[in-house]
Amino acid sequence: MFARLGPPSDGQPYDDTSFDELCFEFGVELDDITSQKQEALKSGKSESECKGMSDTVEYKIDVPANRYDLLCLEGLSRALRVFLGEEEAPTYRLTEPLSGKREIITVDSSASEVRPFVVCAILRNVTLDQARYDSFIDLQDQLHRNLCRLRTLVAIGTHDYDTVEGPFSYGAEKPEEIKFVPLTEEDREFDAKSLMHHYSTDPACKHLKPYVPIIYDKPRYPVIRDRNGTVLSLPPIINGRKSRIQLHTKDIFIECTATDLTKANIVLDTVVTMFSEYCGDAFTVEPVDVVYKSTGEIQTTPKLFTRTETADVAMVNGTIGIDITAEKMVELSTKMQLGPAELVDGGKTLKVTVPPTRSDIMHAVDIAEDIGIAYGYNNIVKKIPTTCTVGGEQPLNQFGDLLRDEVARAGYTEVLTHGLLSKHDNFTAMKKEIDMGLAVSLSNPANVEYEVVRTTLIPGLLKVLQHNKAASFSNGFKIFEISDVVLKDAEHVQTESKVGARNSRRLAAVYAGPTSGFEIIHGLVDRVMQLSEVCPEKEYIENSLKGDEEKYRVTREGLFYTIRESEDSSYFPGRVADIMFRRGDDVEAKKVGTFGILHPHVLKKFEILYPTTALELDLEAIR
Repeated sequence: MFARLGPPSDGQPYDDTSFDELCFEFGVELDDITSQKQEALKSGKSESECKGMSDTVEYKIDVPANRYDLLCLEGLSRALRVFLGEEEAPTYRLTEPLSGKREIITVDSSASEVRPFVVCAILRNVTLDQARYDSFIDLQDQLHRNLCRLRTLVAIGTHDYDTVEGPFSYGAEKPEEIKFVPLTEEDREFDAKSLMHHYSTDPACKHLKPYVPIIYDKPRYPVIRDRNGTVLSLPPIINGRKSRIQLHTKDIFIECTATDLTKANIVLDTVVTMFSEYCGDAFTVEPVDVVYKSTGEIQTTPKLFTRTETADVAMVNGTIGIDITAEKMVELSTKMQLGPAELVDGGKTLKVTVPPTRSDIMHAVDIAEDIGIAYGYNNIVKKIPTTCTVGGEQPLNQFGDLLRDEVARAGYTEVLTHGLLSKHDNFTAMKKEIDMGLAVSLSNPANVEYEVVRTTLIPGLLKVLQHNKAASFSNGFKIFEISDVVLKDAEHVQTESKVGARNSRRLAAVYAGPTSGFEIIHGLVDRVMQLSEVCPEKEYIENSLKGDEEKYRVTREGLFYTIRESEDSSYFPGRVADIMFRRGDDVEAKKVGTFGILHPHVLKKFEILYPTTALELDLEAIR
């Protein structure tokens, strides 16, 4: 990446500072400048363990979740060069084979039981070296992790086209009928079911283990074969060894099997546009006809779909907060690979061309965002609002701020965790059944880590401990967070003004260490209640009977709490209690929180090695 950018305008090579500035101008973030050895040392490994590791400088760049074209060196460096004006954005073309006959893959109706769709393409006369090969594989891994949702939506297979013979077939077969030598083995043949068991148990194949459950219990497994019955791949798990890509490979056959056809087309377009620059005829792709036997439908892929989108010039200026000419917008659009662009409707509307690499452009606001990036965030003039307002802190926020100070004084360190979690972390890892009637889910999450809005703060705190295992736990780790969770709410039915969910402000704290015990987190509960001027109910009754008004005095009279033994699957049996709260003349107390010793199952899921106690309290209920 660093070497491919070329020098800046003053003729000097990029140093770390100037490259950081370039990333900012382009709308990405240079997160870290590191090396393989430095990363190992940060993770807690000793100097001796890191001996022999590479000191080569590596740039960690944080790219937007929807910019799939920036997930590899080729796409990122190309985008930066176009942004700098060093080259024009390429035009991607479909070219027919020299034989005049397209390759065909036939989809059997049995595939609909597992993965109903497949899209394919061929890259011809590709020149690979080790760096290009590694980047090619890395892009597939990156796409599998996010857009493909860990291969559940799309799985990518790449093959040496010269080692197989078309036409190809795609269908679902009984596991025992699928026999081949997988990519991970030298010459050992497996049937598909035995291979799944092998990947589930062999430590050397742990990188494939997470994908096994996708098809393990299916009566039939998806499989792609060539004319001679050779197995090219067992999607979404592994390719066959015979058709593996090597450095001398010249023609590459790419297939993407999927449960979501739209995602499959985006993935295929991304892969071929990124690496078609290495073809003999750069930026050309040979299409493949996909024939669905059940309907007779023929789809030609890849789509390489280029379309036009429009944005109102006044809207763009108003959204960004700038005042530039429409002609300038045309120029800035070209810098962001949205060209050719032109003005229509008498110059009031900007019309841009969206290439197949920019599936993130879905609305006029996306065009405005790109123009804002090309214009330069630092060039946007700060303005004082034309309206005057008088504001004050919300009582709940004020209450939370006061509690933060006091909990910190009790020896706890405040952390801020992400508001989105995977279903696994929010439910399964906490030894809970997945309850989508409770959690708000995202329909199109950026990756598997962001599937639902959290319904509890505890998993976030445990992930902090999980990622700080290198720190010393000898004196215990005390951390807390005061933030919101989001819960579905039947009373807030989804209408124009209500979204069917509500926020709930929570306090959560965990203590992990060799001396972690129930009494320490219990002490924090009592301290928080004392600060909140909520009295232990038993103490109030006893002092009232004695008539000792001086010994017991509470500012917020009539607020009481008590601790009651309870059951919660996230906690160790017999070591968990509910915090019950009663206000005034309430007949029954209501549960406002839970604390106790976390279950070993939960600690194992988050890789925590010490006993851990946890507290979660609803602050809105006691304020």
